[in-house]
Amino acid sequence: MTRPAVYLDHNAASPLRPEARAALLAALELTGNPSSVHGHGRALRDLIETGRQRVARLAGAETRQVVFTGSATEAITQAIVGGVKAFAAGAIALSAGEHAAVSKAAEATGLPLWTIGLDSQGRIDLDQLAAALGRADAENITLLVALHWVNNETGVIQPMGRLNALIGPTRHTLFIDAVQAYGKLPLDFAASAPDMMAVSGHKIGAPAGIGALLVKGHADIVRLIPGGGQEQGRRGGTESAALISAFGAAADASTYDAAALSGLTRQVEDGLKAMAPDVVIFGAEAERVGNVVNFAVPGIGNATAMMALDLMGLSISSGSACSSGKVGASHVLAAMGVDKALAGGALRVSFGWNSTSEDATAFLAGFETFLSRQKRAGKAA
Repeated sequence: MTRPAVYLDHNAASPLRPEARAALLAALELTGNPSSVHGHGRALRDLIETGRQRVARLAGAETRQVVFTGSATEAITQAIVGGVKAFAAGAIALSAGEHAAVSKAAEATGLPLWTIGLDSQGRIDLDQLAAALGRADAENITLLVALHWVNNETGVIQPMGRLNALIGPTRHTLFIDAVQAYGKLPLDFAASAPDMMAVSGHKIGAPAGIGALLVKGHADIVRLIPGGGQEQGRRGGTESAALISAFGAAADASTYDAAALSGLTRQVEDGLKAMAPDVVIFGAEAERVGNVVNFAVPGIGNATAMMALDLMGLSISSGSACSSGKVGASHVLAAMGVDKALAGGALRVSFGWNSTSEDATAFLAGFETFLSRQKRAGKAA
């Protein structure tokens, strides 16, 4: 199979960093179980603890606060399903724009779900959240609040400072899905309000199959897989020293250049506006991370566009990559009040550590070609 010429789907998974590849291969040369006390086991344990230090550093966390998991989805499930049991939560509050990993985990608990709306730019409605906290206090129940920091589809950044101030002083539990914030924004988990936070390896250039749940001391009781006592008893199962070492190497190599990536998104947005003045950039008036453009051109369906661009060697997406390959309207855009027909044309371009201006230029050239063909086909019809 020929490799696509241009990869523009970093929010789904970022290409493997050379540093992560080297760490992975070096660890695979070692033999043993990291829980063994002999030399072979200790060598693997050293790799795991070095990886833990590196992952913690990028999150502004203490090393002991990092619990390795098989994915961010597992970390999210541990936080929500395990957190409900650990803190005897009576309900879960989550936004209408959460990733399926959060909403499905919340549904699995069987608890009442209190949905917090989004405004037209994709920002969480803080008044609704405050009302939910007040309701929980009135009903004398503990609320588990599960929210994303950065939306995976639009790149909209939620007001973490205001969320900290709103929830931090209360008795309620705050979990943050930081998968799209990790490596893109300054994180200071140790000093911030969230009790738990999930991060992912393959979003920053590590292999898929490794994530982490960050937990404060009082949240150490959160369990999902008891197992044999690994990860200080917080997540059972023999750790993959190779994946953890690669995750740590990717975290250590993460030098997110916000200015450079914002330049690429501006290049794309300016180019789109020039060729299609009626283009809509979703979340354009909100604060966004600089690596993603989510847009739609009225009258253009996303399935048609994605197939055409794929044939040109351009890999983009219509939003979340975790929907079993489905292409269609987004629940995030629906929550923002976007017209269903327009939302059905949403496309996402996302850049990462190895993206270049040439990638943005190639996308714009390809999309302009696609639009020209669509216009000709429309006239012919």
